[in-house]
Amino acid sequence: MPLNDTTKIGLANRFHVVVDQSSYDLGSWQKCEGLDVTWDVPDYRAGDAGNMRFFFPGNTKYKPIKLIRAATAEDSAKVRDWLNKNAWTQAATRGGITITLFDSFAEPILTWNLKNTLPKGWSINAMDAGASSVAIETLEIDHEGFLEDERMLS
Repeated sequence: MPLNDTTKIGLANRFHVVVDQSSYDLGSWQKCEGLDVTWDVPDYRAGDAGNMRFFFPGNTKYKPIKLIRAATAEDSAKVRDWLNKNAWTQAATRGGITITLFDSFAEPILTWNLKNTLPKGWSINAMDAGASSVAIETLEIDHEGFLEDERMLS
C-alpha cells in the first residue's frame, strides 16, 4: 500500500522508554539499536526424499537493546536510580520495558513490550576538558523478547 496524506509514519527520532510496573520513566533517547528478532531454522532431510528437505522455525533470538542519548540532569538521574535498584537484586525492578514510537504529532504509532528486562551495561563517553562535545550515555538492556511466542505444555 503506498503512502498517502492519512498514513501515520513513525519517526525514528521520536521514541520513549518506560520501565513497566514502576516509577521509572527513562525518558526519550537519541538512538535505539537491537530491536530485532531472528529464528534458528533447523531442517530435516529424509533419507528417501532425494534433495527434499523439511524446515521449520526453531528458537527465537533477541539481541540486547542499546539506548543512546545525551546525558541530562533529570533523565540520567532516573537511569542511575534504576541501575542502583538492580545492582544487587533482580527482583527490585525486573519486569517489562515499553518502547513507544511516535509520529510528528506525538501520537503513538508502535509499541514494543520487552519481557523480563535486566540492565546489561551502562557507560558514558570519555570526558575531555579540551573538547567541546556533549556527554553521551549508553544503556544496554537484555530481555526475553517482545513477541507473544511463549508455548506452555499442558
